Amino acid sequence: MLGGALGISLAPIIKQKMPGLAKMLKPVASAYTHIAGYRQMGLKYDDLIVEEREDVQKALGRLSARESYDRAFRHRVAFQQSILHKNLPKSQWVKKEDDKRYLKDLIRQVEQEDKERAEWDAITVERVRKH
Repeated sequence: MLGGALGISLAPIIKQKMPGLAKMLKPVASAYTHIAGYRQMGLKYDDLIVEEREDVQKALGRLSARESYDRAFRHRVAFQQSILHKNLPKSQWVKKEDDKRYLKDLIRQVEQEDKERAEWDAITVERVRKH
């Protein structure tokens, strides 16, 4: 996947260089999040990241026991709601303020470690000859 497990995002660039455009796009982003419907199924944004990648697997292994349990529970609830073809009651939806990125920093940390490991593996050592 292009851009790693997290994909490519223009959001940081737009927020930094064009705050007016970011402010204009905020309602569109909120509408898209609502239409996507993952919060209505009890999921957080990071629950949607594809788990088959090796770096994501390493990051998932670094989650605390509580975070790992909560993630599995949210997936089971969403799976059950998908089978029933209905959303959770509105009182059980994930609220915007609760939808925090809990996995993003761990994935970036793993990607950085992999990049550093690759650099160290590709290093060449040259012998300095004395005359």
